[in-house]
Amino acid sequence: MCLFFLFALVPVVSATSVFSQDTVDEARRDEKVVAFLESRRGTWMDMNVPESDGKILYNLVITNQYKKALEIGTSTGYSAIWIAWALSKTGGTLITIEIDEGRYRQALANFKAAGLSNYIDARLADAHDLVKELTGPFDFVFCDADKDWYKNYFIALYPKLAMGGCYAAHNVSGERGTLHWRSGTEDFYEYVKSLPDMDTTVDNSGSGMSISYKKAAK
Repeated sequence: MCLFFLFALVPVVSATSVFSQDTVDEARRDEKVVAFLESRRGTWMDMNVPESDGKILYNLVITNQYKKALEIGTSTGYSAIWIAWALSKTGGTLITIEIDEGRYRQALANFKAAGLSNYIDARLADAHDLVKELTGPFDFVFCDADKDWYKNYFIALYPKLAMGGCYAAHNVSGERGTLHWRSGTEDFYEYVKSLPDMDTTVDNSGSGMSISYKKAAK
C-alpha cells in the first residue's frame, strides 16, 4: 500500500472551510491512524494480515456500512485497526478476541497509539468458548485464528450473522489466482459454499480471503 492511499482517506481541513465538530474530530482521528500505520510500516510480523488485506477489510466495512463487527484472532491488532478505523466512520464497534496474553497486551497498546481504543472491545479469551457465548447479531465477522477450527467458528456464528452481513476468513487460499488450501480451511470453505443463503467468493490479491454474504434463502 502506498502513502497516497492512506492520505487519500484523510479529509483535508483548510482554514477557510466550515466543518462540524464531528468532521474535525474525524479528520484528526484519520491523521492519527495514518501516522501510526506509517510509523509501524513493515513491522507487523506476528501473524498479522498484510496491508492489502487490511485495505480489503476497511473497504468491506465502509462499502456496506457495517456497525457490529467481530474478529476472531487479534494477534497484535493490525487487522483490528483497519476494521475499527472503518467502524469509526460508520458509527460501529468491534469485538476482537485473542487467546495469547502477550499479543493481547501489545494489541491494546497499539489500539491506544492509533487512537481507536474507543471503537474496540478487546477480549482476552479462548474463542472456542467465547464465540458460543456472544449473543450478536453481527453484520461483519473476520476470522483469522486456528485454521482447523474455522468451520466450528462459522457454525457457531452463522445464526448470529445478520441478513446482508459478511463473514470473511483469512488464509483460505494462498497463491495468486490459484485456490491453494491452507491447513484446515478446506472443510470450512466447502461448507460455507454449500449453503444456499451464503454468496461466497475468494479474493486472492493478498493472502487469500474468502468473503461470504448472507442473503435471503430462495
